[in-house]
Amino acid sequence: MHVLRLTAFASDPEGGNPAGVVLDARGLSAERMQAIAAEVGYAETAFVTEPPSPARPARVGIRYFSPTAEVPFCGHATVATAVAIADGLGEATAPPPADGVLLFVTPVGDVRIRTSAGDSGTIASFTSVEPVVADIDADVLARLLSLLGLGEGDLHPAHPPRLSFAGNTHPIVVLADGDRFDAVTFDPARARALMDEQGWAGTITVAHPLETGTGYEARNIFPVGTMNEDPATGSAAAALGAYLRVLGLVTPPGRVLIHQGRHVGRPGLLTVDIPERGGIVVSGTATLITKSPR
Repeated sequence: MHVLRLTAFASDPEGGNPAGVVLDARGLSAERMQAIAAEVGYAETAFVTEPPSPARPARVGIRYFSPTAEVPFCGHATVATAVAIADGLGEATAPPPADGVLLFVTPVGDVRIRTSAGDSGTIASFTSVEPVVADIDADVLARLLSLLGLGEGDLHPAHPPRLSFAGNTHPIVVLADGDRFDAVTFDPARARALMDEQGWAGTITVAHPLETGTGYEARNIFPVGTMNEDPATGSAAAALGAYLRVLGLVTPPGRVLIHQGRHVGRPGLLTVDIPERGGIVVSGTATLITKSPR
């Protein structure tokens, strides 16, 4: 068994969001997968529990673990795994499908992925499960803003806070001022306590519209292990795309670019395509960091 380490949503190994990938995890218990994820130490490690087979070359059973718990869905680890399969980085049990289409069977449902050649390597595009956007309870919102050191006056008037689900639930807070966005600080322990209490398995998403009008910059709070802020978050990008569609802030079909990772020294770029209905499509590349045997 090998553990691949790739970074998603960046062509530079020093950028994007690193993920562990085990391309053949058949026979591993949940406890063993959890231990490996803790040892790898990244935000998530993906475990392919059902590798592609000659009979079903497009079907991939997969589970995701952070260093401390199983995660229902992880976008950046999905992209990393799809690129690893397409590029033949592991001990393949079947060649990748000629059309580049994979079906990941995840704990939250089936996720369709298309891989294709790009200028900076293989690009993986996943289509999220059906998203759901809901209001945030007023008391919970007040606690969330307090945690972030924000007041209601810091919020962007056209972007009210919401809960958005596209595989994981993410509270989304959009700020009007770029300097205020850069200055956001938080207590990781308080953030983790609120997230666990509310069942937010994803991140707390704080965003700011770019002045160019071409997209958003995002910061994603995710205290787990030694990490406090996630460098590039695919599930949050899908959730943000769903949020923009429901609130009428983008005209579908539309595309939004999300820049993330600058605040933790690992810049990355996530491309979000927003159809008129159905799942949100998130695309990015992934770059191999290392491959180690176990």
